[in-house]
Amino acid sequence: MTANEGVPYDAVVLAGGGAARLGGADKPGVRVGGRALIDRVLAACSGAGTTVVVAAPRPTARPVVWAREEPPGGGPLAALDAGLRHTTAELVVVVSADLPFLGDRTVRRLLAALRDSGADGAVLTDPGGRDQPLVAAYRSASLRREIRVLHESSAPCEATRHGSGLAGRPLRLLTGRLDLTRVDDPVAAFDCDTWDDIATARARIREHGHVLDEWISAVKEELGIELDVDTGTLLDLARDAAHGVARPAAPLTTFLVGYAAARAAARGGAADGAEAVAEAARKAAALAARWADEDRQDPMPGAAQAEAVTGAHPQPASGAAPEALPQAAPAAPGATSDATPDAGPDAG
Repeated sequence: MTANEGVPYDAVVLAGGGAARLGGADKPGVRVGGRALIDRVLAACSGAGTTVVVAAPRPTARPVVWAREEPPGGGPLAALDAGLRHTTAELVVVVSADLPFLGDRTVRRLLAALRDSGADGAVLTDPGGRDQPLVAAYRSASLRREIRVLHESSAPCEATRHGSGLAGRPLRLLTGRLDLTRVDDPVAAFDCDTWDDIATARARIREHGHVLDEWISAVKEELGIELDVDTGTLLDLARDAAHGVARPAAPLTTFLVGYAAARAAARGGAADGAEAVAEAARKAAALAARWADEDRQDPMPGAAQAEAVTGAHPQPASGAAPEALPQAAPAAPGATSDATPDAGPDAG
């Protein structure tokens, strides 16, 4: 656990936009890497005490509190006000629901920057250096203070006509009154406003350098697994089983390691799931090494004498060299590189 994982916070996810540039499609439900955009954002905020989604209710991979701005579709300022009413933590992470590359690491960076700076908020900046106020962490008291000022500055007739009086007003009216610190993370700042943005995000996820981490994250989310596993250890185990035993041994061994780890954790034989996996993987790796080492044992009795007389060398018991694993597949054609602009905020 890092020093920042224990910082308590709530999260407000704004997911009620009209997605005009997507032709009115259900943007939060668009899938990138097998997961809906909103579920990817919710996973990034999994450390929140309370997560509020401002939108019409929908099925989500994680439990949330639903809220609605007044009137519906009243814009981000009204939506933020509606979501904030359901939070109690001193710090609140505010994000849009269209950030395919937002992760918990970026959320922790924002919280750490906010805590260490003493500012009202910490916002992500995009590749052009522009603030992204919907990928940010704020002090709840600062947001409530300035929202109250904006409420009081609204004409009575405007408040009656536009619900809270915040509908249709730009978010910069609020953020412009705050003392902000900045965090640079152009990948996390990439948001999906158009179908070209969606295509770019999907292509990047399938690049060789990203696909494995993305796949593991998607599988854990699908199976409801909250486990930080050392994938390097499991990959090494799979390699050793494939080389030293037989190629099909790789997936079967890793499955058995997971099964054994689950049993150990259920019996209380390990402090947590990750420790149970690591212990089971160590045992299986040691077995694979012993199995492979049988081909390199000392010659049978009398073999050394026969070798001295004939000059022949004893052959390995298997008589066959271990198969090599296939090389990693190249990046998918047309995939963007890490040097390609990753897009705006991890947000949307």
